[in-house]
Amino acid sequence: MRKLTVKLGKRSYPILTGVQLAGLGAELRKLKTSKKLLVVTDANVARHYLSGFVSSLKRSGFVVTSAVLSPGEKNKNLDSVKRIYARAVASGLDRRSAIIALGGGVVGDTAGFAAATYMRGIPFIQVPTTLLAMVDSSVGGKTGVDLKEGKNLVGAFHQPKLVWIDTGTLGTLHPREIRNGLAEVIKCGVIADAGFFRYLEKNISRLSPKVFGRMIFKSCAIKAKVVEKDEFEQKGVREILNFGHTFGHAIETLTGYGRVLHGEAVAAGMLVACALALKLKLAPAKILSRVLDVVIKAGLSVALPKGVTAEKMVKTMMRDKKTRGGLLRLVLPTRIGKVAVKTNIPIKKIYEVLK
Repeated sequence: MRKLTVKLGKRSYPILTGVQLAGLGAELRKLKTSKKLLVVTDANVARHYLSGFVSSLKRSGFVVTSAVLSPGEKNKNLDSVKRIYARAVASGLDRRSAIIALGGGVVGDTAGFAAATYMRGIPFIQVPTTLLAMVDSSVGGKTGVDLKEGKNLVGAFHQPKLVWIDTGTLGTLHPREIRNGLAEVIKCGVIADAGFFRYLEKNISRLSPKVFGRMIFKSCAIKAKVVEKDEFEQKGVREILNFGHTFGHAIETLTGYGRVLHGEAVAAGMLVACALALKLKLAPAKILSRVLDVVIKAGLSVALPKGVTAEKMVKTMMRDKKTRGGLLRLVLPTRIGKVAVKTNIPIKKIYEVLK
């Protein structure tokens, strides 16, 4: 087991990796929540893990109920949140009860938003079962759901009490879901750690439990440091985590949530951001080829999906929650391991790169 702590004063919490799902009950007793727990998951994860997970919590003395959502990004919406609310009320959850998210990013974001708003906020535990959730969405306290107008337009900051990562759950993932998570791992190297990026250049195409372990721990550590400096994204520091995401979220919105997975969209978005940085002469010439090479080694797409035009992309990006005063705020690389937030970028340049 490896442990790191997200240091946020009274909202600090541990991230534990290399643990087993069945061990969570003993750890939860230390948090001094009430005995009532609600486990939120989706139908795919439930088939593999829900029964044994709930049984292990009950053996630790907890009273456990569950809410099983339909899988997929298209179900990350307010209707799913309402289902969680209804289950929480029926189960008698009070303000000291906890909601546990057992699943990927969609489950974590949706359950986290429900926890942030039910009774004005109750404890929340992240138990990510996908690589994407382990390295990104389970850490940092961003919760929320999508509207048809755009991704993550409704949400709240609500830090978990604990992140519990059992890498054994990666064994039941489809290879596409592994690739989906690798995009966020690559992002961490580009924005904050050139040494880690070099490690990925050598190892991302030869995955093993040891490689997964290092990637997950390092990605969590990078994100934790950024969140500690700017928990509520008010200082401009946390924005660097959005590298590739403004373009990526537009792709997800335009393709209808689900046809293109989040990591796949972010991978394309990172390449667009690198190309734009080159056009604006912000980064060295090799940055695009290096990021492109790692994206290809990870098995991710290197092209925008069919039907996603430059005009549609820019129009959708202008509705992004990171836009301020009608100006796009884009995270662009200046070198491997460092990025900068840029505004006032000529729309003409963005069109040229997208086309």
